[in-house]
Amino acid sequence: MRISPVELDEVVAGRIDLAFRRWERPRLLVGTRMRTRVGLVEVTSVDQVDPDGLTEDDARRAGATDLAALQRGLAANPDRPVFRVGVRFAGEDPRAVLRRTPPSAEEVADLQARLDRLDRASSNGPWTAATLTIVDAHPERRAPELADELGRPTAEFKRDVRKLKELGLTESLDIGYRLSTRGAAVVDAALRAAGSPVPERAAPPAGTPLPSVGAPATRALRAAGLTTLEAVAAVPEADLLALHGVGPIAVARIRAALGR
Repeated sequence: MRISPVELDEVVAGRIDLAFRRWERPRLLVGTRMRTRVGLVEVTSVDQVDPDGLTEDDARRAGATDLAALQRGLAANPDRPVFRVGVRFAGEDPRAVLRRTPPSAEEVADLQARLDRLDRASSNGPWTAATLTIVDAHPERRAPELADELGRPTAEFKRDVRKLKELGLTESLDIGYRLSTRGAAVVDAALRAAGSPVPERAAPPAGTPLPSVGAPATRALRAAGLTTLEAVAAVPEADLLALHGVGPIAVARIRAALGR
C-alpha cells in the first residue's frame, strides 16, 4: 500500500491512523509492518466498509481535508469495495539500527560468509566486494554513474545494492548511497586480511543532516550551500521555495524536522 510522503509524516506524528483504499480484495494482513522512509508502519486493522457510511471523523483520521475530499479520493474504480485500513507508526526500521551499530569480529566473519554466498549464487560472478568498494569510494553518486563505472546495467546494480542494504551494509540517500558503519567495518576487515591499507574516510559534515527531501531538492539545496538542518533553518521558506527543485513537500519535511 502506497502512502504519500506527507501522510507518512502525519502517521509518525499520530495525526493519521486510517487509510481508505478501493481493492478487489484485502491486500494487507493485520500485523503487517511496511518499511517506509520514516520507519515501520504497522497495519492494525483491515475492514470492508460502506463508502456511504464514512464520516467526517474518518476523513480527519485519514488526513483528508473533509469528507467530500475523502469521497473524491475514492471515486475511481467504483465497482471495487472500500477497505478501511488502520495504521500506526511502529518505530525505526531495524536495518537502520544495524547500519549504525559497529559489528563484532564474529559478526564481521558471518557477514563475509553471507557475502561469499551471494557471490557464489550470482550468475554474473562475484560482485559484492566491487559494489561495496565503489559505494565507499563515491558516496552520494548517482546509481547510473556507479553502475556504468562497473559496466553493469543500472537496474541490476540497484537490485544488488538492495541486497547489501538488507544486511545493513549500505544506506540509500536521496542521491546515491553510502556505506554504513557496519559496511565500513566489513570492508576494512577484508582490506586488512588482504594486507591492503584501510582508506581514510571523510568525516561527516558538522551539523544535523537534512531529512529526506528527494533528489531534486537535495541537488538544489547543495548548490545553494545548504547541507545541514541548521543552515536551512536560517533561510526563509519563501527563499527555499524559490530554489528550482525545492517544492512544498520538501519544505514541509524540513519544517517537520525543525519542529515548526
